[in-house]
Amino acid sequence: MRIDILSVVPELLESPLAHSIVGRAIRNGLVDIRVHNLRKYGIGPRHNVDDYSYGGDAGMVMRVEPVYEMIKELESEREYDEIIYLSPDGEKLKQSISNELSLKQNIILLCGHYKGIDHRIREHLVTREISVGDYVVSGGEIPAALLADSIVRLIPGALTDETSALSDSFQDRLLSPPVYTRPAVFNGWSVPEVLLSGNPKLIREWQDEQALQRTKLLRPELLQEDF
Repeated sequence: MRIDILSVVPELLESPLAHSIVGRAIRNGLVDIRVHNLRKYGIGPRHNVDDYSYGGDAGMVMRVEPVYEMIKELESEREYDEIIYLSPDGEKLKQSISNELSLKQNIILLCGHYKGIDHRIREHLVTREISVGDYVVSGGEIPAALLADSIVRLIPGALTDETSALSDSFQDRLLSPPVYTRPAVFNGWSVPEVLLSGNPKLIREWQDEQALQRTKLLRPELLQEDF
């Protein structure tokens, strides 16, 4: 799988992509993630990538030319399944979206910055818009890292135990059940006896019940949503 990330501040993505599951997947050749500096196609001697907004609104807007040129360069090398713009306007990220994208071969993630991007990019180049939540952050780099992480961990071989992803929260519209490790008793706080029973059937039943009850209590809307 190949993920290309387009950014005006690529340094923000260095650490999130270099460590843990994503970093290991890159080093093991399971995914190829390239971060591209849009200033490569910036305008003028200072390689400007933004300009004032038509209409006089406050804030700078990312120009269309650098994004267009970078996307066309990448498309000359391979065909992309999706060109995704990280935007608060987009469809809210859900586990089912990450599942779907993990099956793709080539994806571009476009990080907005400043006041946003020239809308013509969204009209003519972007194929999908995804939001990581109903809030605004300074740029699309952190959302892009988050989306990439949620995708990469689903690639076969990325996790040491591939079955682990199947029991993650949201995979079956439920939150995960509580988890415990050693010691069995600490400060008078005990691990539930069923988890120490060694009976897989009873343990699974307990986990299923806990997942359902936690979801009803903490995120009841998940039981109504279409995942």
